[in-house]
Parts: sequence; C-alpha cells; structure tokens
Amino acid sequence: MKAIVYTEPGDASVLRLSERPVPEPGPGEVRIRIIVSGVNPTDWKTRSGSSTRGGSVDATGTVPNQDGAGVVDALGDGVDQFSVGDRVWVTLAAHERPGSGTAQEYTVVPVERVFPLHDRASFDLGASVGVPAITAHRALTVAEGGPDRLSPGALGGRTVLIAGGAGAVGRAAVQLARWAGATVIATASTDEKAALATAAGAHHVVLYTQPDAATRIRELAPGGVDIIVEVSAGRNQQLDLAVLRTRGTIAVYANDGNVPFALDVPANMGLNARYQFVLLYTVGWDRMTAAARDVNAAIADGALTASEDTGLPLHRFTLEQTADAHRAVESGAIGKVLIQVAPIE
Repeated sequence: MKAIVYTEPGDASVLRLSERPVPEPGPGEVRIRIIVSGVNPTDWKTRSGSSTRGGSVDATGTVPNQDGAGVVDALGDGVDQFSVGDRVWVTLAAHERPGSGTAQEYTVVPVERVFPLHDRASFDLGASVGVPAITAHRALTVAEGGPDRLSPGALGGRTVLIAGGAGAVGRAAVQLARWAGATVIATASTDEKAALATAAGAHHVVLYTQPDAATRIRELAPGGVDIIVEVSAGRNQQLDLAVLRTRGTIAVYANDGNVPFALDVPANMGLNARYQFVLLYTVGWDRMTAAARDVNAAIADGALTASEDTGLPLHRFTLEQTADAHRAVESGAIGKVLIQVAPIE
C-alpha cells in the first residue's frame, strides 16, 4: 500500500511517499481503508518536532495525520461494535502509534478511536471533525455549572465568545454552540473571515482588530459573556477580561501569535475567572468518547457541516501532495485541508 512517511523531524520536505505492507489488526483493533485524511496544525507541529505531544518519530517511518475517514476493512479479535464495510471516522490515529497516521491507504487503530460516520455525512466531513470538533466540545463543556455534554438546549441562556471563528476549532465551536442553544459571538481579523464565521452560524461577528471591539461585544452581551473559546490567549487577554462576566470561563486551546501570556492576577481575581487549558492528547478517552457521541448527534441534526457555503472552504490534495498539504496548513490556509487518499466509490 502507499503511505507517506518521515524518519526524522523537519519541515515538510521530510515527507516522502513509500510502499508499506498492509497492516493486520490485533485484538481490539480496527483496520480502516482511508478515503480522506484531514490535516490539522498538530500534524505539522508534531512532524517538525515543535510539539511534544501527539506522536514520536519512528526510525522505520512515522505516518502523519491524526484525523481521517474511510471504511472498516478488517476487525481484530474482540471487536463487535463495527462490521466490515461500515463508514467511520477516526481521531488521534497516530497518538503513541507512529505507524498509524491517516496519510496512508490503510491504517490500524484501537477501536475506541473509531466512530461511526452518519449516512448523511460525507467523508470530507468525517475527516474534518476529529481534533477540531472534539477540542471545541471540550472548550464548551468546562464552565462552572455548565453542561458536560452538548445537545440542543444544553447551552440555552448562555453567551459564548469564540475567538477566531473562521478557524477550524473556532468554526466547530460556532456550530456546536449554536446547536446547543447559545448566543454565539465570534471574532475575526478580516471581513473575509467574518463572513465565514457568519456562514458557519455565528449570531454576531466582531473584528478584534478594531479598537472598539470590547465595547461592541459588551453591547451584545451587557452582562458579559459566559464562556470564551480562546485561540490566542496572550494577544486577547485584555479583550477577554473586558468582556467576561463574573465567574465566567476562558477555555484556552492555543496561543496563536505567540504573544506571551501572563495572568493579570487582580483582574482575574475580581472576576473570579476560571481558566481551562485544553489539549486532546491528555483529556482522557472517556471524555473523548462522550464528545464524539455529541459530535455525531450534531452531524445527524445537520448542525456540523463541511462546505464553503457554511463557512468552510475545502482545499484538496492527493496523497502524493501531502507535503504541500502540510505547507498549506502551516502557512495558515483558511478552511480545511484534506488529502484525497482514495476515490469515493
């Protein structure tokens, strides 16, 4: 089978196409024929060596990419949740399994990392939800007194501010929060990105680059926002503290821009603010599984989508173009980068 591998960390040029034997599933494992592989920032960060989570380099060849969608091809002993031929999506495929990334024609993963793909969902959507949607789910379910699961009405009466509403996690948070009944305010840096966040379902979008951003958000949420889903903790700290309600929650999943993040202790104390840092690799599989079930429920309701008219431009590459796909994500491509590993039958 064809697979993309790298044997040392580095820039995208370390990725190369190779031939590998089709792996056999062991007890408790599933072999998936990958149709579409999704590329996330964590994939290039792991490949470059700038991340200590998500995978390690194997001298025989590490296969990149955590997310993907495809068809169950074989089952190991003890697996009865799926049947051969089932449509599925997978996440954290390469976590602590260097040979199991989704940038290959077949992968073998533990069954707990595999989830059914709804009949109404495309393989594109299946390859897009894993890391972004489960990260968003976690960020939306950590507030004091808030729900730990999402469903219609679960966030009713709450206002959620989503930083970077046009990004992969931000857009998933917009759609999940809207589905769960929250009033959704998103921020964006440009009118183009604001339009994407609106198409995804945000009730309001504010350009954080404008000097009156905090004032505008306060006009939309006079009592302050309940939950902030934060992609740039250092850059946005002053804005966040200006709009957070007392006893509100800031869920931090990234620090884009690398502006140093130093807590304003008096301001946070005055708000009784709660910070929750989010990284899927250590969140625990019980929470991952619960989040995946809610994600699938949102997909079944048509609330999670993957199309340009709902705010997600798709950028498609072939397996042989995986290095270019990684470069696109690393350079900040707007939308979702996908690798078409096999034709859709």
